[in-house]
Amino acid sequence: MTDYSDLIQPDKGQDARAIHVVDKTSYDEWLKGRNARERAHLAAVGFKPDAFVHAILPGDDPERWAVVTTVAKADALSAWCLAKLAQILPEGRYRLEGQQPGKALFGWLSAQYRFDAYKSNPPVKGPRVLLTADVGAIAPTVAEMRGVALVRDLVNTPAADMGPAAIEKAAERIAKAHGGTLTVTKGEALEQGYPMIHAVGRAAAKHHAPRLIEIVWGKEDHPRVALVGKGISFDSGGLDIKPAAGMRLMKKDMGGAAHALALAELVMASGLPVRLHCLVAAAENAISSDAFRPGDVLKSRKGLTVEIGNTDAEGRLVLGDALAKAGEDKPELIVDFATLTGAARVALGPDLPALYANDDALADDLLRGGTDRDDPLWRMPLWDGYADLLETDIADLGNAGSSAFAGSITAALFLKRFIPEDAAWAHFDTFAWRPSAKPGRPKGGAALGLRAAWAMLQARYDRRGKGGSDPA
Repeated sequence: MTDYSDLIQPDKGQDARAIHVVDKTSYDEWLKGRNARERAHLAAVGFKPDAFVHAILPGDDPERWAVVTTVAKADALSAWCLAKLAQILPEGRYRLEGQQPGKALFGWLSAQYRFDAYKSNPPVKGPRVLLTADVGAIAPTVAEMRGVALVRDLVNTPAADMGPAAIEKAAERIAKAHGGTLTVTKGEALEQGYPMIHAVGRAAAKHHAPRLIEIVWGKEDHPRVALVGKGISFDSGGLDIKPAAGMRLMKKDMGGAAHALALAELVMASGLPVRLHCLVAAAENAISSDAFRPGDVLKSRKGLTVEIGNTDAEGRLVLGDALAKAGEDKPELIVDFATLTGAARVALGPDLPALYANDDALADDLLRGGTDRDDPLWRMPLWDGYADLLETDIADLGNAGSSAFAGSITAALFLKRFIPEDAAWAHFDTFAWRPSAKPGRPKGGAALGLRAAWAMLQARYDRRGKGGSDPA
């Protein structure tokens, strides 16, 4: 496992290769300051200051070469401006010439993530280390990268090895590492207390039995914050079975749980002054003689009855019970993550999580956090005008909308029925996957919305740097 703390180091003047960052505006002036050999080399290779291209600058000694790279704005680096370099440069130490990396520190780390647990002979490449004088930025950036890596690792792991028990094990590690209290409800207690989680997971093999996983951490008198994750370890669709193509990536259907656990660890590791309650509804939506059926009516923890219109709309069922439990602790804030609907991907594609919120200030804080961290979100309407699409003849509501339209909105409206009226709530309908690679963002499991949510929590609750005391 990569120790990301080794990949960014304080700049103490140690030997390192220089990276010159330019853009179209600054390139000509920068070029005037280069020596004749460098200018001739750049001309010979046809270098032009188009964004995210680079060239090696020869030095007087074969080992004293440098790098020039072009970005959109040299004086405002994004998280991804140096990611391509971090992927392709050889092992060694580097520093930016004349400036600090800023947000690009994160992309430098993210580009060096690898998931090779299942490869017999994984490729080996030495670390590319970036130096920075902004020493205070190192630890927070490394912490965020560890959170992102956790999401990627959990999502990338095949479903056979990442069932509900394995998700529980991940939660147990986090709780033990940071002094949290872990509670797991399964078996008869789950059936009685969380009937929808039990119904969704009851068809799975015994070693993949469903469960509600909870971590509680922090002082009782701190603001109460609940993080909730959908942990469907594999989704066959149930009796409304998915086609083969739709089932291929369903190991990622526990991506919401991965986000909630990673965010919980960021909260605990940083000592954020909140009373944290992290809940993961973990189940495999399998097929057997005991599978729940279309037309069944389930009773929820909250007491609402739900008619099953489609067994492939199971994520909202397990979340409904988990959200109901979260609300019993009277939190001032609830944030849930779920790979909930294909409709959100039709609307926004793979890169943009759909954000729903019942509180405008909360939505604004999350959007601002997404912009700050280069982890973009898109707010969708939590429009009550579509609530009638969840009506059913024989139960309080249905789990599948009566129309093919507005699927992501009706799913969010379903969840809203389980949220206390006095709690600010945000729902991330995220993809947790990248179908193709980009610099610093490999194909596979992806943390989409994690850093935006973390920025929001820091802005709301971290008193350090705002005149407050450093929380114990």
